[in-house]
Amino acid sequence: MTIPMITIIGKSGAGKTTLIEKLVVELKHRNYRVATIKHHSHPGFDIDVPGKDSWRFAQAGSDHVIIASPDKIASYRLLDGELSLDEIAAGVTGVNIILVEGYRQSGKRSMEIVRATNSKELIGNRDQWVALVSDFPIAMDIPQYDLNDIEGIANLIEKEFLSS
Repeated sequence: MTIPMITIIGKSGAGKTTLIEKLVVELKHRNYRVATIKHHSHPGFDIDVPGKDSWRFAQAGSDHVIIASPDKIASYRLLDGELSLDEIAAGVTGVNIILVEGYRQSGKRSMEIVRATNSKELIGNRDQWVALVSDFPIAMDIPQYDLNDIEGIANLIEKEFLSS
């Protein structure tokens, strides 16, 4: 069974990370298991602490580094090209939903965030929108939520993605 996913899109600084953070808390409170995927559009980000063992393995040339402990595991590897969102999501298991930051070109259903002080420009594809999240009214016939209506947004996600 494919795990449902929704992409949270918007211009830089719109509040995507903050919204996802709040949605994770709300959905966990409702007893859902949640995975998150973030698209980092520039190559060469670091996720490990310089000087620690896994960082040293990567610096030595390891193509795939795995850190495992009794309560969690992390893995990262070098790629010859960027993976699609579906290829990344295929490795996710044991959750009810995947919340994705970015990947607006993926063709997935999305929720777009726009903030008046940041940019009123919409960047997504209208055919993929589930809803708009904003701090100002937008004259469009699509569900719209205030940036702080986490309960309402979670209700929509539950209805659209988690009801059987």
